[in-house]
Amino acid sequence: MHYIYIIGVVLSWIIIALTLIHVILDNRQPAKTMAWALIILFVPVIGIIFYFFFGVNHRRERLVSQRSLDQLSKRSMLTFVEQQNLKVPETHKQMVDLFVNQSLSLPFKDNFVDIMTDGYAFFPELLKDIAKAKHHIHVDMYIFEDDALGFLVSDALIAKARQGVEVRVIYDDVGCWKVQHSFFERMRMAGIDVVPFLPVHFPVFTSKANYRNHRKIIVIDGLTGYIGGMNIAVRYVKGTTEQPWRDTMLRLTGGAVYALQRAFLIDWYFVDRTLITKRTYYPPLVTDQSNECLAQVVTSGPISDYPEIMQGMVRSILAARRYIYIETPYFLPNDPVLFALKTAAVGGVDVRILCPLHSDARFTDWASRSYLRELHQAGAQIYLYKAGFLHSKLMVCDDSLSSCGSANVDFRSFENNFEANVFLYDQGTALRFKKVFLDDQAQSIPLSELPQRLNPKFLQRLWESLTRLLSPLL
Repeated sequence: MHYIYIIGVVLSWIIIALTLIHVILDNRQPAKTMAWALIILFVPVIGIIFYFFFGVNHRRERLVSQRSLDQLSKRSMLTFVEQQNLKVPETHKQMVDLFVNQSLSLPFKDNFVDIMTDGYAFFPELLKDIAKAKHHIHVDMYIFEDDALGFLVSDALIAKARQGVEVRVIYDDVGCWKVQHSFFERMRMAGIDVVPFLPVHFPVFTSKANYRNHRKIIVIDGLTGYIGGMNIAVRYVKGTTEQPWRDTMLRLTGGAVYALQRAFLIDWYFVDRTLITKRTYYPPLVTDQSNECLAQVVTSGPISDYPEIMQGMVRSILAARRYIYIETPYFLPNDPVLFALKTAAVGGVDVRILCPLHSDARFTDWASRSYLRELHQAGAQIYLYKAGFLHSKLMVCDDSLSSCGSANVDFRSFENNFEANVFLYDQGTALRFKKVFLDDQAQSIPLSELPQRLNPKFLQRLWESLTRLLSPLL
């Protein structure tokens, strides 16, 4: 028995050592490496299980082959889409080229953008567009809840499927863990193609539980598209019992819808292995108007060569000359983003960060406080939204650039999740985003007016610092 105990201890330490070597060889950010190493050393059983579930890095994996990407892009979108007199603003040309060169995120002109700041504006408009659909409806959603609103939207989709309209739905398996399987099966029985993204089957071990499709994309007939931060759930209309919800969703018409379509079809190929490249999914734009609103839909994920959305944010921050305003529900920036924000603030740029006063994730809320204080000390203005839970993810810079989508300012969105944001290069659109931000700021309280947040007591500061250590894992 004594030898069995010794063998068990030796095997345990071998497993711990091998896991630590795997963590170290991954060559990720030192802070994240140290966080995982500490967890594995101090709570080895739980730490190793959590690492293989949530920590294994898949950025080098290519889950969609380059050949398939070429077919989904060059054989379809690039062949069917022609743009005359495309002009890229000189001030943003390098960022446009960055997205094109890294992931073929093409810029499209002649875009019309409707900014919706609550569910009362978004869902009636979505239902109207669904009712008008004639050829196809594509839904790529992190959460598709089986509540009253979810059934309302699913009923609308079922009605169109019975009329012969192609309806495809991707939902995230982890995001919809609480949703009854019968809810999606009901749609399948009505002729809708419904597929989960990276299903996680317990108790089978899987490292994919940490890599979720957090995108919110809807495309209707290839002519109308939606992107932003809202899922399909009643709380985006009525809020929760604790507080109302404030979020932002965009309705796009124009060339950017082609890019939304490409993003969906790549995800569809990944989950269903069906390659859809027909011209009918990229119809000619029905518009007799043109404008100077240029748009790029940028996707990022753990299998991308680079974290494109994070790169776009860093470049925007460092290129800002007058101001940069950011709204995010969770503020756990990695080193590049935090350094860029502090550099801009110290350099005299008007940096403003707007977060919720009361988050829906308490642990994340505690972890974010020291980051907000640090940025405040560098000269940035921090505002905490007090009219409800702020779930909006937007950025506006120098009256010329704006962005909105699913990505939060945190490690998870930058490194683990599959995200989608649209970058808009247009003064009129930027000014409208600026007004949205300032309206939200008017319903917020400055961090400078909260002495208990600026100068917390010792135990509170210690707890915030401890939770910050785990911010790369949240």
